[in-house]
Amino acid sequence: MKIFINNRFYTEDRAKVSVFDRGLLYGDGVYETMRSYNGRIFMLGEHLRRLRKSAELIDLKIIWSDKNLTDFLYRTLRANKLKSAYIRLTVTRGIGPIGLDIKLCKNPTLMIITKKFIPYPDNYYTKGVKICMSEIRRNHPLCIDPQIKSLNFLNNIIARLHGKYFEYIMLNLNGYVTEGTVSNIFLVKDSVLLTPSIESGILPGITREIVISLARKNNIKTLETLIKPEQLCSADECFLTNTSIEILPVKKIDTRQFSSPGKITQFVQSEFKNLVRRKLDKDKVILYNMTKDSST
Repeated sequence: MKIFINNRFYTEDRAKVSVFDRGLLYGDGVYETMRSYNGRIFMLGEHLRRLRKSAELIDLKIIWSDKNLTDFLYRTLRANKLKSAYIRLTVTRGIGPIGLDIKLCKNPTLMIITKKFIPYPDNYYTKGVKICMSEIRRNHPLCIDPQIKSLNFLNNIIARLHGKYFEYIMLNLNGYVTEGTVSNIFLVKDSVLLTPSIESGILPGITREIVISLARKNNIKTLETLIKPEQLCSADECFLTNTSIEILPVKKIDTRQFSSPGKITQFVQSEFKNLVRRKLDKDKVILYNMTKDSST
């Protein structure tokens, strides 16, 4: 694996940052995870916009243009001979002396990691996964704004410590459903699609926004609202979303068993796959000149 750090490639064993990098010292940085399909990064513009919004919210200046970042991302894919890949783009505030004053740091650190995307088992999508409610509450927005996709991930890590379920759903301090540790959540009740609102204290997922848009375009009543745990456990259908899993049905949450996947879940899964194909078909740029033997 070749890792991109500040305009240079390093082998995996030599890819390192300083012990004085604020991403390490304070979790002071932001990131995005993306997927490439057949050599094309899906929803790249949306991911870069969210990266910049996260950075703006912590007063972190991203010195590279979107064109620069796009070039870096595709260079890293090509360096690793990857077409279907998981991609992580990280920007930290950079290296500086110990201390919380952000003026102590002059130059941000940019890192890009790519790896071959390994699909989840088919039965996850045909039968669903088991999830549960976490005892850990989601950070309050007045403490850490959940719209910042930051390197400070302890809230999520603690929520799934020693866990055996696919995902753990966190409530906010008022007892309403927010999101999973790495995913957004949807439920269906009486043919209405519901998902926790931004005001609940969630990260506005890009796949989440796609699902809401697809559902409304197809006349599925969709509500972004406050959701109580008992609503989740009495739902007719339930599914998770994020960039890696796409649309993943839930077959069980705590003791509640779902007939998974339900009709609306299956429809959203199908529409999402169609959208991916349409977007990739529109991309006329030839990104690779690779033989079939070298592609992955």
